[in-house]
Amino acid sequence: MKILIMGAGQVGSTLAESLVSEQNDITVVDIDPSRLKELQDRLDLRTVLGYAAHPSTLVEAGVEDTDLLIAVTQSDETNLAACKVGKMLFNVPTRIARVRSRSIVARPELLSDEGFAVDYAISPEDIVTEAIGRLIEFPEALQVIDFADGRVTMVAVRAVEGGPLVGHPLRDLRQHLTKVDARVTAIFRGDQAIIPDGDTVVKAGDEVFCLADTEHIRQVMRELRKMDKPVRRVMIAGGGNIGLRLALALESEYQVKIIEVSKRRAERIAGRLGSALVLQGDATDEELLENENIGEMDLFLSLTNDDENNIMSALLAKRLGARRVLALINRRSYADLMQGGQIDIAISPAQVTIGKLLQHIRRGDVAAVHSLRRGVAEAIEIVAHGDEKTCKVIGKKVEDIELPRGATIGAVVRALARPEVVRKSDLVADERKSEVVMAHHDTVILPDDHVIMFLANKRMIPRVEKLFQVGYSFI
Repeated sequence: MKILIMGAGQVGSTLAESLVSEQNDITVVDIDPSRLKELQDRLDLRTVLGYAAHPSTLVEAGVEDTDLLIAVTQSDETNLAACKVGKMLFNVPTRIARVRSRSIVARPELLSDEGFAVDYAISPEDIVTEAIGRLIEFPEALQVIDFADGRVTMVAVRAVEGGPLVGHPLRDLRQHLTKVDARVTAIFRGDQAIIPDGDTVVKAGDEVFCLADTEHIRQVMRELRKMDKPVRRVMIAGGGNIGLRLALALESEYQVKIIEVSKRRAERIAGRLGSALVLQGDATDEELLENENIGEMDLFLSLTNDDENNIMSALLAKRLGARRVLALINRRSYADLMQGGQIDIAISPAQVTIGKLLQHIRRGDVAAVHSLRRGVAEAIEIVAHGDEKTCKVIGKKVEDIELPRGATIGAVVRALARPEVVRKSDLVADERKSEVVMAHHDTVILPDDHVIMFLANKRMIPRVEKLFQVGYSFI
């Protein structure tokens, strides 16, 4: 696939790195020559210096035969204009734009072909805010991701000494969870990926990826570590787009304090927030943190635009007694260094965002993509189409599918012939239209199944996509 990426910032460069490894023809456009040189020194791709929305720049970048244009510069206006020019002048088949402004995203007519001609709009700030919100809901987890409209959840947790399953083989999981079916899809011991089977013994410190029906995921997590107390008190360092959006989302259910260094910005966000307390100051100020009772905080979130400040404030908050700390870190080398040490969770906005982008880029009917282990691994939800003659997975048992080593089928979500009514109480009932089937060796893949897979290395993606491709004879 020929892909044109407009913008060589964190999102653009991370996306380019991911897609180059999958044998795509990548061209990156940016106005900063140093960024382009750094990319070209590391990756096998082409770069063009110029403005993303200028037709002459697009022509130089080879837009005439481009399959996909992805505009992820820092400017909404530039991204929107690049998509419009790509459609109007060059008829680029698919166009994706990074759009921060909610007022634009809320007006679909602006993104239509008659407007800015954007097929898919993504907002990294909203994606990161949503990811942090899930981590607050599951404070023991390192990562929480959903599949099949929330029917299935995958969590990554750090196994700790004293967990019921720690020191025991995975086959013992069924003895503990007699009424719940779950899968451990992968284990990372340090940087080594371990493909689990029944004899695999879980050790303290392992990063374990568990997959289960969303209703049962907490029971599975209890097997690996003691459950933390629910989060009640949250302190946020940084009142930028992410910090403000998170405070707005949390303040009705949690006690929220937000620290912002800029007086003008602090006054502005105070006017938008209700019960949340806004403090003007520096989150690396030890006296300020102590005066605001940092030791009583269940969660400290460092979300400024400065990696070093985020790291230092998170480390300081942890030393002063915050129960759990999270830092937003753009540089992947920093995130790899800090994750799992004194900083409980290090989030890379680019890595969180990339899954949404890949969802629209993967070949085949891919319903969801999640980047794991800071881009090394992936979890995908892919739909099986065709029949036994035209697709290599349909009608086959999991054990008979020729998956690459390190690829695991964790679960299948299958449409029910008739919706089921599930009562949650005398007054509340849900209509369930699908069932969750945890994948075992004898599970058979049927047409239109949503297959949830874990890939220990993203380089396996082309082989997995090929397995799910439908032959030409299918009508």
